[in-house]
Amino acid sequence: MSASGGTKAIVAALAANLAIAVAKFVAFLFSGSSSMLAESVHSVADSGNQGLLLLGGKKAQREATPQHPFGYGRERYIYAFLVSIVLFTVGGMFAIYEGYEKIHDPHEIEAWYWPVGVLAFAIVAEGFSFRTAIKESNETRGSQSWGQFIKSAKAPELPVVLLEDLGALVGLVLALGGVGLALITGNGVWDGIGTLCIGILLIVIAVVLALETKSLLLGEAAGTDEVEKIKAALVDGDTVTRVIHMRTLHLGPEELLVAAKIAVQGDDTATEVANAINAAEARIRAAVPIARVIYLEPDIYNPEAAQADGR
Repeated sequence: MSASGGTKAIVAALAANLAIAVAKFVAFLFSGSSSMLAESVHSVADSGNQGLLLLGGKKAQREATPQHPFGYGRERYIYAFLVSIVLFTVGGMFAIYEGYEKIHDPHEIEAWYWPVGVLAFAIVAEGFSFRTAIKESNETRGSQSWGQFIKSAKAPELPVVLLEDLGALVGLVLALGGVGLALITGNGVWDGIGTLCIGILLIVIAVVLALETKSLLLGEAAGTDEVEKIKAALVDGDTVTRVIHMRTLHLGPEELLVAAKIAVQGDDTATEVANAINAAEARIRAAVPIARVIYLEPDIYNPEAAQADGR
């Protein structure tokens, strides 16, 4: 996984979640708080998710084979999609079940200082992880808003970690609110309500991740800026006079396929056309380094044929 895949952010999130999961579970054992149990499972699920992201990044580095001639770059998309499923089933559904049970059969919270202390520690640790993810994302986000970045990012790891960390911080605030209200009112139902809210939050985040990762699995084109750079690199004004039509497809976060039909001069020799294609490929790779697989088809531009082709 390249640096742009956010390895540092994933490792930071994994370390934070493992430590937080242990602390939350200890707090649950001493206090009996359902919010703490839900948050324990949430942190365990998040730790498993970061493990899946690292595994996906490792598998994506395998060399291409005759059976998979374009390589394994999409492994990162598959494992990111698995993360959304784990977050939905293990994290969200368990929290909703636990919250429902606590609302119908509330219990008083014991040793209140355990959950409060652990939640304060968890907020600090998750804040550090979230800060690392933000810093890593800012290196590639550019002028995009956060919503645009999550929607358009081709590397799935950073959006996943960002949303997980954001969900974890909001979940911790909800857990702290549920525990606090249960302690103030003496009514354990508030603890169950906090747990229920955590479950709903996790399911919403899981659905967002699933939808965005599904789009990547189906195959997304290059971004608008990259498409314009490729078109500009194709035309040299001499042998290649225009781009008749072009298609791009991400084979992985850092690997792009480019297929284009280009217009050449009608009186060019085969050697001149071949040299022009080689030069165009070199210009594309210089302008957009992730354009690894390029197929160019030379043709004589015909406006009527181009219009009939719907390009």
